[in-house]
Amino acid sequence: MKVAKFGGSSVANAEQLTKVGNIIRSDQDRKFIVVSAPGKRFSDDIKMTDMLIALGTAYHNGEAYEENLSSVKNRFSEIIEELKLDLSVLDEIEHSIKSALSVEGPLESRMDAIKAIGEDSSAKILSAYLTDQGLPAFYINPQEAGIIVSNEPGNAQILPESFDKIYSLHEKEGILVIPGFFGYSKEGNLVTFSRGGSDITGSIIAAGVKAEMYENFTDVDSVYSVNPNIVRNPKEITILTYKEMRELSYAGFSVFHDEALIPAFREKIPVCIKNTNNPEAPGTLVVAEKEASEKCVVGIASDTGFCSLYVSKFLMNREIGFGRKLLNIFEDEGISFEHAPSGIDDMSVIFRDKRFTAEKENSVVNRIKEELRVDTVSIHRDLAVIMVVGEGLVNTIGVAEKATSAFAKAGVNIEMINQGSSEVSMMFGINASEIDKAIQSLYTSFFE
Repeated sequence: MKVAKFGGSSVANAEQLTKVGNIIRSDQDRKFIVVSAPGKRFSDDIKMTDMLIALGTAYHNGEAYEENLSSVKNRFSEIIEELKLDLSVLDEIEHSIKSALSVEGPLESRMDAIKAIGEDSSAKILSAYLTDQGLPAFYINPQEAGIIVSNEPGNAQILPESFDKIYSLHEKEGILVIPGFFGYSKEGNLVTFSRGGSDITGSIIAAGVKAEMYENFTDVDSVYSVNPNIVRNPKEITILTYKEMRELSYAGFSVFHDEALIPAFREKIPVCIKNTNNPEAPGTLVVAEKEASEKCVVGIASDTGFCSLYVSKFLMNREIGFGRKLLNIFEDEGISFEHAPSGIDDMSVIFRDKRFTAEKENSVVNRIKEELRVDTVSIHRDLAVIMVVGEGLVNTIGVAEKATSAFAKAGVNIEMINQGSSEVSMMFGINASEIDKAIQSLYTSFFE
């Protein structure tokens, strides 16, 4: 029994939904289907979720929203008409939109209801299409499916009691089509996961029904060893561990939302990443464990949008509680950090730029100077993070030497190294402007 999740590009239009129908028909084990909102049909297109956010924002601000509403309706209408489905499906979607716009309470709750229309409508359309094609398919609302989440709009967390409820889906006949991205709180409120959360739903359903496989269909044949926008025709990765995938997702691999695999990981359910446009390709398999290899590095991930805060204080290592006091300042200011490499008199803390705003920076720097009496405190923005990832990396001789040599050959200065805190990755911080040539040099060293 398999769970198959289809991403935004897979349900972007009628042509893609026809491919999805053929994939489901080709394997009777694909009983549980999770769908995203319609994605881009072409490079300059707008994703349905972004259209819905624009609609909700205009409505809330008291601005003219009729054009936004019309765009949303027309997009769904086009799909339904091309699939030759009964127009009652469109009527049901229009009713859902009106209900979402009229949700009372905080803005966040209304926006969650509006954003969820994309996934919810995709599921209704796909189930109607499968039924029209003679398959026994049924739309299942996440509340009916048993997806019970915390009441945190835009950042829902699955609650443990959900999994027993989800397991009872085994009792239902036919193919069950479930919208991704949202669940319901104990109070009955619709609450969305963070952006990209349809992957989370797929993983939750796979864990709940204890599937033999969780298939995640997207628009690439596999996960690549490096960003194909930086390196032409990079090698494909045939098998990954959960840990490796988590590290790669964190540092810029866009195939998976980086929280998505946690439920599947806990149940040790294998995940296969496949291409809707080429379903016969083997894809990339993500597993709990794999055999060790001499070539332990499987991928090189990179991401921009980081900054670092550096503090220096003579005899810092002898000052009990210094690290705790420093990190407490960030906690007080509501800032989460990514990494914290340190020396005997120095410590750096790495953040995402979006979390460490200019206003936060002034407050944090002043508090560090006043409360910790440091000798130096400085901020470095425009930082990029590069992760060299592979199981067994920490125990493999020569990986660090090969990586640092690659930076040297590219003429890129390493501003930070974090090795040893993770068993499967080595992190480097460099200036964001040099990321492409650094990645190209690393790829040549490890894969060519």
